[in-house]
Amino acid sequence: MAIEAGDGALMDSSRVTGVLISFEGLDGSGKSTQLELLAEELRGVGLDVVTTREPGGTRVGEAVRAVLLSPAHTEMAPRAEALLYAAARAQLVEEVVRPALARGAVVLTDRYLDSSIAYQGFGRGLPLADIDRLNALAIGGLTVDRTLVLDIEPGLGIARATSLATDRLEAEDIAFHRRVREGFLAIAEKEPRRVRLV
Repeated sequence: MAIEAGDGALMDSSRVTGVLISFEGLDGSGKSTQLELLAEELRGVGLDVVTTREPGGTRVGEAVRAVLLSPAHTEMAPRAEALLYAAARAQLVEEVVRPALARGAVVLTDRYLDSSIAYQGFGRGLPLADIDRLNALAIGGLTVDRTLVLDIEPGLGIARATSLATDRLEAEDIAFHRRVREGFLAIAEKEPRRVRLV
């Protein structure tokens, strides 16, 4: 059951003491590295910490990830892409995130619903209202307590991310990545109480 929090954000009333923190940003921004560093620090003080990623984090999610990021699927329609991300997210929430929060863990996720807004909304040009409805179904009211958006110039981020291999999204042109960055910046501006821009 979702309830309205003081800042107007939807919170999950079934949560006891867990905390959900998402790391967002362009590929190559360092979010995965920073997530692991924070996890190490929090575990060092005795906290129960669960780390995960999107898409992925579950057997179903990893299978979806393989399809989504494969350079072999360049024909994938934007709506199909958005639906696949939402499917992986729904599985992750039910199988990993919600149970961890229920036992009081700190959950650190490498991407969450803001990535869909930035990539499929701003990047692909899908209507943001459609992305919001899809996300609402996928997360079932389970919102993030804090989001850290790691900002980086798109060209630098892609150069870092593609130093070893390039996935389907990383292979998009620089204009796409600039639109995605604009999306993350717009989210940070719209929700300053939840989002911290780094």
